[in-house]
Amino acid sequence: MTSILFSVQGSWQGDRNGKGKICLGNDLSIEVSAPSELDGPGIGSNPEQLLISSSNNCYMITLAAMLSNRKIEVEKLEVHSECVVEKIDGKLHFKQITHKPVFYITADTEATQEKLNEIAVRAEKACFISQTLRNSVEFSVEPNVVTV
Repeated sequence: MTSILFSVQGSWQGDRNGKGKICLGNDLSIEVSAPSELDGPGIGSNPEQLLISSSNNCYMITLAAMLSNRKIEVEKLEVHSECVVEKIDGKLHFKQITHKPVFYITADTEATQEKLNEIAVRAEKACFISQTLRNSVEFSVEPNVVTV
C-alpha cells in the first residue's frame, strides 16, 4: 500500500463572518470566508466553491487522460461545474454536482459527438473525487461538442 500526503495550511480571523486564508504548498494562497449566499461576507472563495473546484479539476484531468488514452485530440476542453446545496433541518447538504464539458474539435476529427458524450459520462464515473463523494452527492454530466 502506498500513501500520498497532501496538505494545506489555513488561518482564520474573527467569528463566522470573519475571513481567512488557505495556503497550498506551491505558493498559492486563497482568501476565504462564508459565502454571501449564506449571509457571509463573500470574501474570496468559500468551502462550497473549493469542493466543487476539486471535483471540476479531477474530472477535467480524468477526461483529458481518457481522451489521450483513446488518441482523441481536441483543440480545447472547458468544463463548467455547478453544485446544488440544500438546507435540510437547518443543515447544509451537497445535493448534486453537474459537470458541463465542452469539447472544441476540428471538422476533420474522427471522434463522433456520441463517442465524446460517452467518454464524458465515463470520466465522471472514473474520477477519484466523484468516487469519494458519490455516496452523498448525486453527479451528472451534460456534454457539448463544438466544431471549430
